[in-house]
Amino acid sequence: YCYENGIGTNIDKQKAFELYQKAANLENALGITNLGYCYENGIGTNIDKQKAFELYQKAANLENAPANLENIRGIINLGTCYYHGIGTNIDKQKAFELYKKAANLGNRVAQYNLAIMYEYEDGIKKDINQAIYWYTKSAEQGYQKAQNQLNKLINKKDLL
Repeated sequence: YCYENGIGTNIDKQKAFELYQKAANLENALGITNLGYCYENGIGTNIDKQKAFELYQKAANLENAPANLENIRGIINLGTCYYHGIGTNIDKQKAFELYKKAANLGNRVAQYNLAIMYEYEDGIKKDINQAIYWYTKSAEQGYQKAQNQLNKLINKKDLL
């Protein structure tokens, strides 16, 4: 992470990729997820969306991650792969299930993504009350996008 972002050292994307590989080889959920991110975005390696998808899938399903907290990012990234068709076919229902899993584990980004799907009937049945619920959960954790969407939705609902 430090090599990828230049924290305390010079940015070295290749070194970051190599260290993520080592962590992934040790079955570290965050290492696997970060390696997937490298493949998805071409950080220290060539872009390989299929490989990114496979790594996110592995991280999301890793059993030894304590309380799934280490692999939440993998779960969200896998959901995003299904949502946008990155390395796999678009499957909004699968994306919804993964976002819901991460949202129930308390992740504010997943809560926001779930709210968006509910608000805009994106792959699931529209449910404004569920959208408000998940925006609120996310907003309470300080997620600015959720706060903005929640305000818009409440103002829109008041006008109806």
